[in-house]
Amino acid sequence: MAILRLTPDREGERCDQFLSRQLPELSRSAAQRLLEEGAVTLRGVRVKKNYKAAPGDELVLVLPDPVEADVLPQDIPLDVAYEDDDVIVVNKAVGMVVHPAAGHPDGTLVNALLYHCGESLSGINGELRPGIVHRIDRDTSGLIIAAKNDFAHLALAGQLQDHSLYREYEAVAVGGFQEDAGTVSAPIGRHYSDRKKMAVDRLRGREAITHWTVLERFSGYTHLQCRLETGRTHQIRVHLASIGHPLLGDTVYGAKKPYPGLAGQCLHAKRLSFVHPRTGERVTVECPLPEYFRLVLEKLRRL
Repeated sequence: MAILRLTPDREGERCDQFLSRQLPELSRSAAQRLLEEGAVTLRGVRVKKNYKAAPGDELVLVLPDPVEADVLPQDIPLDVAYEDDDVIVVNKAVGMVVHPAAGHPDGTLVNALLYHCGESLSGINGELRPGIVHRIDRDTSGLIIAAKNDFAHLALAGQLQDHSLYREYEAVAVGGFQEDAGTVSAPIGRHYSDRKKMAVDRLRGREAITHWTVLERFSGYTHLQCRLETGRTHQIRVHLASIGHPLLGDTVYGAKKPYPGLAGQCLHAKRLSFVHPRTGERVTVECPLPEYFRLVLEKLRRL
């Protein structure tokens, strides 16, 4: 059991909105469920979900003890791009979830890694995310690195923090770009009203920087190379949408209608480079564009 004391910073904000904004891991529906269960009190009195905060309020949230879940190894084929005793880099297929979560209890990359690596995965991120150093979206394909021990995990996490872990993507964005290259520097945070989305938030967001370069121009679309300087959730998708160029097929930040032949956004993590935790040498891994991406480019070229 964990007890949190939270003081609202927005007068008149609904209690469920406030909780899900202050605790990004807590969805709006989860916050409402906690309120309905009496887990949130104000001066010892149970708070209703539609209660609007007033100056001086101190809400007490009692979080239930986490329920441990068994994550089992599953014999799921992996496209291994690089592997040694410390790290493994996998070319993740589009549609694969990285780790178990609500609605995706198995069939994830973690399940496949447990089968492939046995017990040789770092335990820093707990039982649900063993070995996972960073994530890519379910409907994004491409390279993701995992650590086989805590030593490697800490070293790779440090490279994420100091931006020395190089991550390069290719994407197809909607619209044409006047410049050949550019940078989007805009902080990203949880969307105020939709907790499943991220948004540019210049007041409370965390620093986020994306560099882009035009690779090929089409009628109404552009093939881009994108390099992450930071690694916020949905960063490329949010940044490109914020400048009026959402990713092709992105029904969350762009058009609501799916693009024919795409299961999600046209985004592929193509190149990854890191300093090896044990040898100190730089390792660069690259994987080709997947078939779905190549077919989109061929179609756009014909147009």
